[in-house]
Amino acid sequence: MTLRLFDSLTREVRDFVPLVEGKAGIYLCGATVQGVPHIGHIRSGVAFDVLRRWLSANGFDVAFVRNVTDIDDKILRKSAEAGRPWWEWAATHEREFTRAYDALGVLPPSAEPRATGFITQMVTYMERMIERGHAYAADGDVYFSVRSLPGYGELSRQKVDDVQQGESLGEGKRDPLDFTLWKAAKPGEPAWPSPWGPGRPGWHLECSAMAASYLGAEFDIHCGGMDLIFPHHENEIAQAHGAGDPFARYWLHNGWVTMSGEKMSKSLGNVVSIPVLLQRFRAVELRYYLGSAHYRSMQEYSAGALEEAVTAYGRIESFVERVAERAEVSVGRWTPGFAEALDDDLAVPRALAEVHAAVRAGNTALEAGDVDGAVAHASAVRAMTAVLGVDPLDPHWADLSGHDSSAVDALDVLVRAELDRRQAARAEKNWAEADASRDRLKAAGIEVTDGADGSTWRLAATDHSS
Repeated sequence: MTLRLFDSLTREVRDFVPLVEGKAGIYLCGATVQGVPHIGHIRSGVAFDVLRRWLSANGFDVAFVRNVTDIDDKILRKSAEAGRPWWEWAATHEREFTRAYDALGVLPPSAEPRATGFITQMVTYMERMIERGHAYAADGDVYFSVRSLPGYGELSRQKVDDVQQGESLGEGKRDPLDFTLWKAAKPGEPAWPSPWGPGRPGWHLECSAMAASYLGAEFDIHCGGMDLIFPHHENEIAQAHGAGDPFARYWLHNGWVTMSGEKMSKSLGNVVSIPVLLQRFRAVELRYYLGSAHYRSMQEYSAGALEEAVTAYGRIESFVERVAERAEVSVGRWTPGFAEALDDDLAVPRALAEVHAAVRAGNTALEAGDVDGAVAHASAVRAMTAVLGVDPLDPHWADLSGHDSSAVDALDVLVRAELDRRQAARAEKNWAEADASRDRLKAAGIEVTDGADGSTWRLAATDHSS
């Protein structure tokens, strides 16, 4: 494997050399569970699920950690506005995120730590920073001293004097550049004990502590959205280095999902939620859409773009299912071009071009009656789409189809009878009756494909325009 990844820290594509041969430790900044997930949230889960699958497919033992931020100013504010306990609000929306990840076929993480479960480790981390002269306590708060750490701003390419942390100036803060590690307790807010008094952690502290707890002082890859580069990831690096840890060797960032050129966010009011989209599109179609762009590119959302993805995936699915009706299609081996594409900084658009080329070649083989050739292409398609998380024959998607197998069997008997009538009409050159039969099937939502060895059927894609 010659995987090369764009490292946001060095701003260059680098050969991936793991810390331990044959192993890969990956940390992904997960959700702040303040509300219902939208596609902007889930894109990072899909993008880096492909990275994980590709490493695993190439024999790596992958430890994949994705955190949950379950205590945060936004969670406290929104739960208070709703008149609900903060912990119940967080747990409710954590389940929403889990359902979204699961629905879209994102593999469960090796570990999914919650911030509230790592307070002890965070306190220890702060004590190490204080001992090394990079943090200080004041009036129950704890702050990180930005100017104490040479190289601060290296990830975001900011000059120290230009830094704006985006937080209020606490009374005990020595320098406006400093950021909060620990917030002293306020009346009515949740708090945990610490050597500096009761309080709760700052947002940045949790990820440094949890990544180090699970993956060690130094690990391979840290992932997250491009919007997290500053201040979150810049401050994670500062905390880790301030505590004496080397931390992540590679930094990967995915682009935003945008609407009208703006980052999708709740504050902009341009959110497209996963539950709403799953009422209109199949999960595998949404997964294909979110995973089809290069992970570092901005992905402009529109109904038209999603419809195009549905059509493109339909071509893959239709081909594989047609072949599977004729012979067993196992998961084979991807093409050399597919491997070259993913090894080149996860170039999924080029990888998908390989998939569609195999589909076209397989369809040609089918039309020529070459079932063995079609099976070979379909097996390659399954191997490639499995890495991308959209294998049409993966049982995960069948489980989500909502179709009862006995009902499908009964429908097959009825459709086959109609196809036999249509075939008989065509043999008798009764074209009016043959066309009428096809129209009846179409009206019932049945798509018919005529091939060299007979006709096959499938349920037509749902009309998503309504």
